[in-house]
Amino acid sequence: MSNCYFVIVGTKDNPLYEAEFGPLAKDAKNDNRHLHQFIVHSSLDIVDELLWGTQSKYLKIVDKFNEWNVSAYVLPSGIRFMLLHDTMNTDGIKHFFQECHELYIKVLLNPFMDVNGIVSSGLFDQRVKVHARKWL
Repeated sequence: MSNCYFVIVGTKDNPLYEAEFGPLAKDAKNDNRHLHQFIVHSSLDIVDELLWGTQSKYLKIVDKFNEWNVSAYVLPSGIRFMLLHDTMNTDGIKHFFQECHELYIKVLLNPFMDVNGIVSSGLFDQRVKVHARKWL
């Protein structure tokens, strides 16, 4: 598994869910979470620009920073799935986004869940990590 940082970004550019995968996520000494957040947040404007030129939900690699690539997947509601990764695995990333999209829809079926509400479900987190191990 490669090093990845996955975030679901709401329509108001607020993070709804964050997760890190790979060897760096387990290393407590290497705290790059703020750098990862900065890279992903700076890519949001690029994603918004690319949306005007395509009808596809999966935008592939939208930005690069040193050895990191940023891939994006946009839901019809304007929610954005952003993945910061260090390897090229476009098919696996696309499948990962599709699986996470299905999981997110199941979370939104809860009548008490707001579209821009923070996803704090332990089961959602667990299933996202299972899909990350499978596809990334």
